[in-house]
Amino acid sequence: MSERSGTSSALGWALTITFNIVLPVLTYGRLTDAGWSEFSALLVSGVWPVLDTAITLAWRRKADEFAVITLLFLVISAVVTVVGPHSTRLLLVKDSAVTGLFGVVCLASLLAPRPLMFYFGRKFGTDGTKEDAERFDGLWQYEGFRRVIRIMTVVWGVGYVLEALTRIGLSYRLSTATMVTVNSVLSYAVTGVLIAWTVLYGRRAAARGKERERQAGEGETADAASQGGAGEAPAAPGAPGA
Repeated sequence: MSERSGTSSALGWALTITFNIVLPVLTYGRLTDAGWSEFSALLVSGVWPVLDTAITLAWRRKADEFAVITLLFLVISAVVTVVGPHSTRLLLVKDSAVTGLFGVVCLASLLAPRPLMFYFGRKFGTDGTKEDAERFDGLWQYEGFRRVIRIMTVVWGVGYVLEALTRIGLSYRLSTATMVTVNSVLSYAVTGVLIAWTVLYGRRAAARGKERERQAGEGETADAASQGGAGEAPAAPGAPGA
């Protein structure tokens, strides 16, 4: 990774943490201290993640499939907020339900020809060129690769469903002020753990695949040598000097 790329990545993470964790918590606290209702403060603090998405789209100067998914979830959240009863509890549950919906989509995609994590893998596991994307697509023909992708999809789906259920349960037991922090931190903590596991599992799977290829190559070499030796043996008695 180049120095410029590393700086850009660090700045991106800093903005993400600031707009999705720090600013919502500070905004909620300031507004409630100023006499705003919990519902109004919670609603306004939710504007920061939307602004983060807008900045990301402007920064990249293009809308990819992941930006579209993010915007779709934001639209769902907005609809639930507008048409639903004005309850702080509903807003907290709504945030959890959106991530839970993503988990359900992951699990449901297992019924599709290629599960959702295949497309995430192609997005983040290639350099973005057509050639590299085609190379990644070609890996689907291998049973081991398909199994790895499906396992990743199951783990992400179950992980987000459990995260959503946990947050929904906590929203009925903890205060709104506490849940503002818990919602922000827990969602990114779960995502961070899933990403770390995916990278580690993917590397181990790739290493096992290379080891199997190496062993298969050695086996083919041994078979070829054995067949070559067997073909040369009958000619030995007739060789000069025998």
